[in-house]
Amino acid sequence: MSVTLALAGDTMLGRGVAERAAADPHGLFSEGVRDAVAAADLAVLNLECCVSDRGRRWDPAHKAFHFRAPPAAGDALAGLGVDCVTLANNHALDYGPDALADTLEHLDRAGVRSVGAGRTDAEAREPVVLEAGGLTLAIVGVTDHPADFAAAPGRPGVAHADLRAGVPERLLDRVRELRAACDAVLVTPHWGPNMTSEPPPYVRRAARAFLEAGATLVAGHSAHVFHGVAGPVLFDLGDFIDDYAVDGLLRNDLGLLFHVTLDARGPSRVDAIPLRLDFARTRLADGPDRAWITGRLTEACAPFGTEVTATGDGRLTITPASR
Repeated sequence: MSVTLALAGDTMLGRGVAERAAADPHGLFSEGVRDAVAAADLAVLNLECCVSDRGRRWDPAHKAFHFRAPPAAGDALAGLGVDCVTLANNHALDYGPDALADTLEHLDRAGVRSVGAGRTDAEAREPVVLEAGGLTLAIVGVTDHPADFAAAPGRPGVAHADLRAGVPERLLDRVRELRAACDAVLVTPHWGPNMTSEPPPYVRRAARAFLEAGATLVAGHSAHVFHGVAGPVLFDLGDFIDDYAVDGLLRNDLGLLFHVTLDARGPSRVDAIPLRLDFARTRLADGPDRAWITGRLTEACAPFGTEVTATGDGRLTITPASR
């Protein structure tokens, strides 16, 4: 039994993206991107905003940016074919606990599962279990920043862990329990600083700890640019849609949608589909953009012994050193 997962990184549906969606609800993603998501059995991404028309900017962490999408964002995600989002990140509480509660309700109403945040500490840490093709997949969401957003007994928030200090044993125990109960386990951490070209040492250590505990696949995000792949670890998925300023060197306007064929043993195939992130709209990359992405991914994967091969249909096939 195996399934194909479509994995996308930071998905910000507020500000300019919300304005575009109001004018053209179906214009956020090109037909090619929609087809690529639809080709997978399950789709999972990091929702980098709250979904609400309530609340006010909540700033315990002295944040520079606050992202809020309108209630229709839940339907937009469902229409794209998204099955589950992780909310374990540094924007889920941008407009406070009421907006977080709305986010959970709007996603649930749209039929999109969520993980990594909740009205209580227990809810925030509760995994999601999806089923497709006879395979059960458990999803665990966690973020290493900010600590101010952490859920606690009687307090809403996100599933937080100080991964710099090591992965907490209770989180590893949860992964072990899920691995025993389900066919596969996806851990999707929001880790590391923004705008970096490679995972820092503590992220690499945390990835190893998750794998040793039984994670079948680890797919991270936070950097806003994609990182390399090391076996069953996709260190950073990069961005999927936003209205951000573009760094001319790191090119956060060029990204990837990953297709991972997964069974109980781990990934049997990993492909990446090059993306171009225009302002508040994402389409398939082509020409020089696709060539840049190919070169950058090849460079990012090389330290892990992972090979990247361009295929005739524009995809990039990623082959770990062990295969």
